[in-house]
Amino acid sequence: MCGRYVQVSSPQLLAERFHVTETAVEERDADYNVAPSKKVPVVVQRSPDRRVLEEMRWGLVPSWARDPAVGNRMINARAEGLAGKPSYKGPFRRRRCIIPADAFYEWRVVPGQKRKQPVVLRARDGEPLAFAGLWDTWRDPDDPDAPWLVTCVIITTAANETVRPIHDRMPALLDPGDWDRWLDPRVTDPAEVAPLLLPAPPDVLVATEVSTRVNDVRNNGPDLVRPVA
Repeated sequence: MCGRYVQVSSPQLLAERFHVTETAVEERDADYNVAPSKKVPVVVQRSPDRRVLEEMRWGLVPSWARDPAVGNRMINARAEGLAGKPSYKGPFRRRRCIIPADAFYEWRVVPGQKRKQPVVLRARDGEPLAFAGLWDTWRDPDDPDAPWLVTCVIITTAANETVRPIHDRMPALLDPGDWDRWLDPRVTDPAEVAPLLLPAPPDVLVATEVSTRVNDVRNNGPDLVRPVA
C-alpha cells in the first residue's frame, strides 16, 4: 500500500515534467509527510489538447456515495480489481490521472522487535514519480447547491524486487512513454490500460531508512527523508 508520501516539487516543475498545458495549482509548501485527506497536485487530461495540473483530496469518494467519510478508507486501489469494483470501474474507464510524488514511505518489519523501520523510496534519477491514480467527483445528494468534492486514489500493484523486502505492495508507477495513453479520456477499454499497472523495474527506485519521526503526521520537513544509521 501507500499511506504516506513526499511532494516537494513546485507546480512549475510538475507542469514541465508532465507536459501540462494549464496549471490550476497555486504555490504550495513542500510537504514531506503527505497523508490521506490532504489536497494534492494531480495531472488530468480534460480534453485531447488540455492537460491540467489541479488539486484533489486524497481518498476517493465515489459519485454515488452517501457519506464522504468513505474516502478515509479509499486511499489505495488494488490494480487487480479495478475493472470489477463499483467504486473504481467507472473512474478506471474515464477518470484516470497521474499523482506526482517525489518519494513514498513504507515500513519494514524489524525481526525480533515490535517496531517497524520507516523507509523512503525515491526515483534513482531524482525525477518526480508518476503514481497511477483514479479520480471522481461527489456532491451531497441532499443538497443540490453544495460544492463539488473532487477526490483521488493511488493505484497499487505487486511489489518489485526493491520494495518486496519492505512491503508486498507498491504504487503503480507509470513510465513516461505511457503517460499519454493512461491519461487519454478517449481510451475507455480497461484492457488497453491495465497492462500499464505492472511492478516497476527493480532499478527505478532507491530505498533508504529514515527517522521514525515520519510516523507522526504532524511532523514535516526535510529531516524526514534524511538517512539514519
